[in-house]
Amino acid sequence: MRLLLILALAACGPFSAAAERQPNVILFVTDDQSPIAGCYGNRVIRTPHLDALAAEGTRFTHAFATTASCSASRSVILSGLHNHRNGQYGHTHAFHKFESFESVAAVSLPLQMAQAGYRTASIGKYHVAPERVFHFDHYLPGNGRNAREMAGNCKALIGEESEQPFFIYFCTSDPHRGGGTDKNFPGKHKPDLFGNKPDKGAHKGIKEVIYSPADVIVPEFLPDTPECRAEVAHYYQSCSRIDQGLGHLVQILKDAGKWDNTVLIFTADHGMAFPGGKTTVYEAGLRVPFVVRHPQAAKKGVVNNAMISHVDITPSILDLAGAFDAPRRAPRKLVGVPKAPRGENYGKVPKAYHGRSWIPILSESNPEGWDSIDASHTFHEIQMYYPMRVVRDRNYKLIWNVAYRQPYPFASDLWAAATWQAQWDQGPEAKYGGRSVDSYINRPQFEFFDISSDPSESRNLAADPKYAGLLETYKAKVKEMQKRTGDPWIMKWSYE
Repeated sequence: MRLLLILALAACGPFSAAAERQPNVILFVTDDQSPIAGCYGNRVIRTPHLDALAAEGTRFTHAFATTASCSASRSVILSGLHNHRNGQYGHTHAFHKFESFESVAAVSLPLQMAQAGYRTASIGKYHVAPERVFHFDHYLPGNGRNAREMAGNCKALIGEESEQPFFIYFCTSDPHRGGGTDKNFPGKHKPDLFGNKPDKGAHKGIKEVIYSPADVIVPEFLPDTPECRAEVAHYYQSCSRIDQGLGHLVQILKDAGKWDNTVLIFTADHGMAFPGGKTTVYEAGLRVPFVVRHPQAAKKGVVNNAMISHVDITPSILDLAGAFDAPRRAPRKLVGVPKAPRGENYGKVPKAYHGRSWIPILSESNPEGWDSIDASHTFHEIQMYYPMRVVRDRNYKLIWNVAYRQPYPFASDLWAAATWQAQWDQGPEAKYGGRSVDSYINRPQFEFFDISSDPSESRNLAADPKYAGLLETYKAKVKEMQKRTGDPWIMKWSYE
């Protein structure tokens, strides 16, 4: 009888029996948010719902984007491959027109989740291409500047009775720059509103949290100026608006009876949109908040010091779905990719991910073997060619500025930022955090930091003879990473 029961369950197919054990999954991704929150030690900003999520789950202290650029980063999140391998080297919208290779469909997160029996839905910012590679079953409407409204628009899908679990890719547009400037600021350079309404107005259904510039904590990489403080205050407000949306989403899950069978992952595509953060591979650009609440985790309120990055997201979510082959770091089954038409470059079909699953370590504080990450940036906007490759462990960090002979190119909105312009007006020697205006724009070929004692990356050791041997060791690590991940820019070691 036991044998007959096993055979009967097997005959039902892989998803009917698996549906009961597969959790629902929500991947909540914000736009340009650094790990600045109550649960990350900031005593000023109000993020009670993220703090509560961390108290019930696992808060990663060393989580990193692999590139601090929106489209490129999202392609990594949804493929488990560095953008130099998946082909989305920069922005996809308008004339920028970068997009991933068609072959990436084989390992694409939404396609893999659908294959694993999930109903898939995307809401808010999408910003990857082509759609057929990152296809979702449902595209829900929602104002990306109002995460509470977005949460409400997920209610029907969450409450739907189905034998299939759901996977929701929930992406806000906050706290990205935009929405105009603060005309009430007395200075020449007007701070960006970061999506906030002018004159302390409120988005529908939101109890806006207004911050005084005098109260905010200016990150070390930024200048402590009136312009910067005003922009950080607007940034805080935008983050608090996200938090209200997160809280509403959690309540909807609880009301629908889905909270105890839903894994909620909260992170950002990369760090905050200030010069020195976004579009750089400095810590402020790569460090992101990362909180995972798994209802079946053995422990709650875990503070996990593992070094993880965005290449680990797809493998981890597939692990939750039972669709990940951990020893091979690959999907259990590739999604079929049509043969490329004559003359088309579909790219080589990827067989494995660059990352791995952090599901087995959710209840650990200091898991072994999670002590380094890689990063790779090439473009932001199409006119911003500035490839950088990075290896970073717990002791040292090496940045290879491949195009170091040219000035560092600014994103258009970061160049216009009041925080930057106020310092630019003062000339090349003006201080900008731990750097000068000139040193921020004109960078050496290699930037080598003792990250354990110099977390602000203010002392470049690359030219110090005492570190010459160690520098060569880390150069070799960069080359090994590029070879392992299929980086076309590896050839730049051979010439120029």
